[in-house]
Amino acid sequence: MRAVLIPVKDLACAKQRLAHVLSQKERTALAAAMMEDVFAAVAAVRGIDAVFVVSNCDTALERARSMGWEVIREQQQVSESDSVDRASQMCAARGVDSVLRLPIDIPLLLASDVEEVLAAAGPAPACVLVASRDGTGTNALLRTPPGLFRSHFGPHSLGKHLAEAAAKGAPSVVLRNARIELDVDDEKDLRMLAARADVRGATRAWLRRAGMLTTSRAAIAD
Repeated sequence: MRAVLIPVKDLACAKQRLAHVLSQKERTALAAAMMEDVFAAVAAVRGIDAVFVVSNCDTALERARSMGWEVIREQQQVSESDSVDRASQMCAARGVDSVLRLPIDIPLLLASDVEEVLAAAGPAPACVLVASRDGTGTNALLRTPPGLFRSHFGPHSLGKHLAEAAAKGAPSVVLRNARIELDVDDEKDLRMLAARADVRGATRAWLRRAGMLTTSRAAIAD
């Protein structure tokens, strides 16, 4: 049984690294738009048996329920790594053999990107990782079994995850994928996203409202 796991931080205090250019209301709207586009991509994925959303954010949990997904409500959020590891344990207890963690801030994600990651997975024990744009972070992580090793999301997480996998004797596959690599954390990321011709959906609409999507880009996207 294979599942996608999506951790969602409280949207009401999302994207603090953009605080110098966006108000909290704008940051919350951006995070919600990116979440909507990631959810839409995951909903179209073939070959998964379940989707879990772990969060203490009512908006995220209600949207997940509306899509027929499993929700794991948190009382508090210690860190993304803690949320993912606790939720992965719960997935395993429900019979899930392999879990792919995806964040909500990769709005260019396509269903085919997820299917590519799933297709790269070998038999247990194994892991597949998609690096961040600079090659040091982890933007997607597939572990078989779900609790194969601890999460280390944050700076230089790719090397930490690879070391954890090696310590468990698990082969690792590192993929590069330009859409998954573009996670929106800071102003540079946001402007890079706005310059993409393939930005779409709710995120495209937010960029247009914010005046960041040019007429030519909007025409291409439409």
